[in-house]
Amino acid sequence: MTALALALLLPWVVGVLLLLADGRRKLVGWAAVGGLVANLAALIVLAARVLPDGSETIRTGGWEGGVGIVLHADPLGVTFALVSSFVVLAALVHEVLDGVRSRTFPALVVLLATGLTGLFLTGDVFNFYVFFELAMISAYVLTAYGDDRHQLGAALIFAVVNLVGSFLFLIAVAATYHVTGTLAMADVATRMADVEPNAAILIAVTFFVAFGTKLGLFPFHFWLPAVYAGTRPAVAAILSGALANIGAYGLLRFGAGLLPNELALGSTVLVVIGGLSVLYGALLAVSRRDPSEMLAYSAIGQAGYVLVALGVGGPIGLAAAVLYAILNALSKALLFLSGGLRGALVAAAFAVGALSLAGMPPAAGFLGKLALFRTGVDEGSVALIVLLFAGGALSFVYAFQLYQHEFWRGGRVQAGTVADDEAGATGDRSAASPVAVRAVSIVLALVVLALGIWPEPLLSLSSDAAAVLHGGAVR
Repeated sequence: MTALALALLLPWVVGVLLLLADGRRKLVGWAAVGGLVANLAALIVLAARVLPDGSETIRTGGWEGGVGIVLHADPLGVTFALVSSFVVLAALVHEVLDGVRSRTFPALVVLLATGLTGLFLTGDVFNFYVFFELAMISAYVLTAYGDDRHQLGAALIFAVVNLVGSFLFLIAVAATYHVTGTLAMADVATRMADVEPNAAILIAVTFFVAFGTKLGLFPFHFWLPAVYAGTRPAVAAILSGALANIGAYGLLRFGAGLLPNELALGSTVLVVIGGLSVLYGALLAVSRRDPSEMLAYSAIGQAGYVLVALGVGGPIGLAAAVLYAILNALSKALLFLSGGLRGALVAAAFAVGALSLAGMPPAAGFLGKLALFRTGVDEGSVALIVLLFAGGALSFVYAFQLYQHEFWRGGRVQAGTVADDEAGATGDRSAASPVAVRAVSIVLALVVLALGIWPEPLLSLSSDAAAVLHGGAVR
């Protein structure tokens, strides 16, 4: 059995079996971790095979094309699958060490990872939707994790809004099949060039709204702050660092990959919407005082950078979009997992995440901002360069505020205070978290720092992933 099949089969089997067990038991939690480790290992093996050779495709059950499920791995899909699996694994380990509070939590996390892996590694538009829904259904339940009124409210908002996005995506899938007669991504990319322009534009707009809603772009952002701020840290890390990758990947794969002509027609609109997302999210983040809300609004702005790079397009713009999506996922996961923890090393880890979010060296986020700046210079766009400087300056301000609110307020970090006594009731993990929980954030910070100090592998990976979209050869 190939690594491509194992990357899907192993977490699926583990997730289904764990639904029968009590996830609050440590053994069950670590079994879920084992399933995700196996998933990540299979993806690493797959990446080692795909990156030199370009791609790998299998049809389940040996069925002909159009009947069996087509799995297709290329540098773009494998890159997003690797990053998402790593973030989900870090969040699950964090929660298992901190103490799982729901019997279904580990199983749902593993099934969510299965859905993400499947949609990143499918070569069929309808199967993308199936895996997409598997991930989203798991996410709906996870947003209610904790049984607090805030979590339940966040779950309701998340479910309603994303069901609308899923409905729009299904309409776009049906329209795509109607005009092309196929759902295989490779065939859709070829046949869309012959589709009547108005129909193709409507399909592209529907896909954009569906993925824009998932990503939390302005003006589809209204659900995101309440959900990110209302969930537990591990769930927020999964939503922002893994599930949000569906939006970024979908815009890249369906926009630049399947609908490149429509993407070129709407490039100016994408840059404008992306720019508005950058400024709106950053300004709202600066105005907030609650760290969770600040991170939630910053997610809107950070998603805007991906859209700007996608709108610019070309090899440099697409590579910048991939790179920024990867780094943003890692930075957000680090900040959500380390927020509320205490200790000198955790403070340093949080600082690395804040610097990465602001695009400051030596954290890896600097590479994303640098790649975007390069796109502005190559395009000769003064407006884009000004936008990047303004967004970067605002990002630095709210990143500094984040660190100040999390680690410079003495009342929250002194052991033995009333705040510590109330930690168990409010969910505040200040000064009471196990060393192992803090170690997860420290490891994530080391990864972000290492990618900033030694960027060549990540830059090469993002270039290879972008080459899939603009027709270049994979090195």
